[in-house]
Amino acid sequence: MTDDVPVLHVDTALIVVDKPAGLLAVPGRGEHLQDCAATRIQARFADARVVHRLDQATSGLMIFARGPAAQRSLSLAFEERRVAKRYTAVVNGRVLDDEGSVDLPLACDWPNRPRQQVDHEHGKPAQTHWRVVSRDVLSGTTRLELQPRTGRSHQLRVHLMAIGHPIVGDSLYAPGFAATRLMLHACALTIPHPVAAQSMNFSSAAPF
Repeated sequence: MTDDVPVLHVDTALIVVDKPAGLLAVPGRGEHLQDCAATRIQARFADARVVHRLDQATSGLMIFARGPAAQRSLSLAFEERRVAKRYTAVVNGRVLDDEGSVDLPLACDWPNRPRQQVDHEHGKPAQTHWRVVSRDVLSGTTRLELQPRTGRSHQLRVHLMAIGHPIVGDSLYAPGFAATRLMLHACALTIPHPVAAQSMNFSSAAPF
């Protein structure tokens, strides 16, 4: 089972994996939702603890801490925004500008959970910077590099939908555009090591 979750790095404090699209990051509610990246990795590394999550439909880099002390250190790094994340996405439409930022507060759309929505009255601050990597005229899509400044649930998906360029394959926010998967991949991560006094850089090429 763990063969389905490639392990990219292991040391005494952390584990870095490349989560495949379609696999839950952590267990859901009910017996049928217990299979996930966390349980598969914990079957191999008993001290592995969850630090952050990726959406089930999103693939890419995910970090686990080894033991409670490392978990506290890594969780604090995420909370204090000392972690740099970068994603690759393919979005619908031709994005005209070469780069830009989205600054729109987000909140849960309670009647339609797990959907999130832009909410200027009750939403929490959320910022995403984007940069065009390439444009595909034939398919009418644009490949973007995304750098979230905050880590709200579904942030990248909602922000891109809000500017008129939903991610290809997003069945939750853009069901009219068919694709084999959500074209969103966590491709780069820089994080302070919880023990060694250095930054660790990890990368994973997008599989699309």
